[in-house]
Amino acid sequence: MTPNFRNRTLYHGDNLDFLRGINSETIDLVATDPPFNKGRDFHATPDSLASGAKFHDRWSWEKDIEGEWIDQIKTDWPAVSEVIDVANHTWGEDMGAFLCYMGVRLMEMHRLLKPTGSLYLHCDQTAGAYLKMMLDAIFGQHNFRNEIIWAYTGPGNVKRWFPRKHDTLLFYARSDDAKFNRDAVRVPYKGESFTMGGSGSLTRANRQAGDYTTGREEQLAKGKIVEDYWTDIPSLSVSSERVGYPTQKPISLYRRIIDASSDPGDVVLDPFCGCATTLIAAEQAGRQWIGIDLWDEALDVVRTRVEAECQNLFGGAIVYAESPPKRTDDGVIAAPPLKTKKRGAVRPPEPGPVLPRDEMVALLLERQEGKCAGCNRKYDDPLIWEIDHITPRSDGGVNHHSNRCLLCPPCNRIKSNTLTLSGLQKENRKRGRMVSDD
Repeated sequence: MTPNFRNRTLYHGDNLDFLRGINSETIDLVATDPPFNKGRDFHATPDSLASGAKFHDRWSWEKDIEGEWIDQIKTDWPAVSEVIDVANHTWGEDMGAFLCYMGVRLMEMHRLLKPTGSLYLHCDQTAGAYLKMMLDAIFGQHNFRNEIIWAYTGPGNVKRWFPRKHDTLLFYARSDDAKFNRDAVRVPYKGESFTMGGSGSLTRANRQAGDYTTGREEQLAKGKIVEDYWTDIPSLSVSSERVGYPTQKPISLYRRIIDASSDPGDVVLDPFCGCATTLIAAEQAGRQWIGIDLWDEALDVVRTRVEAECQNLFGGAIVYAESPPKRTDDGVIAAPPLKTKKRGAVRPPEPGPVLPRDEMVALLLERQEGKCAGCNRKYDDPLIWEIDHITPRSDGGVNHHSNRCLLCPPCNRIKSNTLTLSGLQKENRKRGRMVSDD
């Protein structure tokens, strides 16, 4: 696909709008450090945080989540919806809301990646397990590559558990063709801890000649591929890099990611770019980059840090934009409910706003007199109902309640995403499942 953005572009605003505006399969690497399970003020400025402002640890369905996101996930990404439901039940609604927020964005990141691309998602212990399940649902568990542990030391004064001194990086490939530059992430062996184990440690000629010294020296000089636990990159508790941003990470951490999973000239995207760590690492590594952030001061921080850290490597101006780029591909976004069938085709406008699920269920229960629209059975359990389209989305059906119905689970499985409601009723009559009105 042809990129519809320029190198060194910083987009200012909600990253979902910008992610949806970028052409499909134009990004080589997404490396990002999202706000974990934090609330709306995670973009507070360093000055305000130094003055006492705090991060919220709670998300809200009412304040942070759009009804459209819930609807599209439930309709077209049922596995993701199940992860959100699990989080709601096991952790709480704030975690479910956070995962809904992240889910629609991760779907877009998946769409943007080239088949040779990869995603590295930085997370902590708060939401890591749930994000892993969500990424399995979006990327497919077969495209999971590593759960990388970034371990660091520092003071701790806990009494009821071990000090929590690591973050997690979830590494997913877009496909089996994803790039991985193993020689770019080799590190030195630690002196005498090196052993000549494995059939690949020495060449056949060296083994036959009994020359173990040469083979050992060659292997030592080459180094080893770093394992999936990184202890050689310190945190920024005391560092000249620190600019006061509360979740700032070391440049060397993201430089390793970029070296491993992209080539010079590739495009690196950070949709939560914060104080520009990923962008600086990309610039130093000779990659193109685009960043997105809500923070009002992001442009000044990015410009100052990139020019200071990259020095003479930086040879062009940063492009600053507050409007999403114009799509020049087919315009399809990651969530099928909002896509057009073909370029140039016009879908009829949605006749009004989409209702939240609880309001939709209440309305449809009253309309259907408590009966399943597919088989005419009544159910007393309010949790049994599943919402489906009367006319499938694939046939042009809209998400409005006028095109929705409540089905029992057996009927929903029969209907799938191919039958209309009348087709389902016909199939139920054929199977003898239809209950009469008498």
